[in-house]
Amino acid sequence: MDVRRRPVERPVRSEAFFDGTGRKKTANIHCLCGFWAAGRTRRGCGAGSVRWAVLTKVIAKNKKALHDYTVVERLEAGIALYGTEVKSIRAGRVNLKESFCVVEEGQLVVVGMHISPYEQGNLFNRDPLRKRVLLMHRREIMRLYGLVKQEGMALIPLSLYFKGQHVKVELGLCKGKRQHDKRAAAAERDAKREIDRAMRSRTGD
Repeated sequence: MDVRRRPVERPVRSEAFFDGTGRKKTANIHCLCGFWAAGRTRRGCGAGSVRWAVLTKVIAKNKKALHDYTVVERLEAGIALYGTEVKSIRAGRVNLKESFCVVEEGQLVVVGMHISPYEQGNLFNRDPLRKRVLLMHRREIMRLYGLVKQEGMALIPLSLYFKGQHVKVELGLCKGKRQHDKRAAAAERDAKREIDRAMRSRTGD
């Protein structure tokens, strides 16, 4: 009987390694595709020196969060994903509208992030709304946990983007807006829109 092992898909995680110069770098590892490219373009900036420019591409934004919350602090976190989820994200099939973050067993977890199943994923597809672990230093997680617990703040995903080949989440440490704050923000947006419209019409004249 011909028994063959079916490939098992594992989450993409950020792993540290050292290049030939002794500098520490990170790369995503995936069991089905090996090492991912670092996703950087090499640009010279002087004799004998090299500068790495990391390419960034925003995939999704949480506009509802910016309407409902005041962002006190912005942070960046990695995220543990399966390969089919990464492919769906590349296609823009992700929604952050109802997502938020909690601390569970010392890990920072994002809840309510919807990643649509990949069309060719078949048995490798996962629950679109499953909880996903964010990759941050434990000390930073504990600091954020204290602020959420004591100050009544919330940790909300503001955007999802590729930084090179790495998927990153922009987190906002947020305070809920009161009703008059929302009205003031809306009035400010309307005023700015009117100013922009007036400037464009003047330029056209």
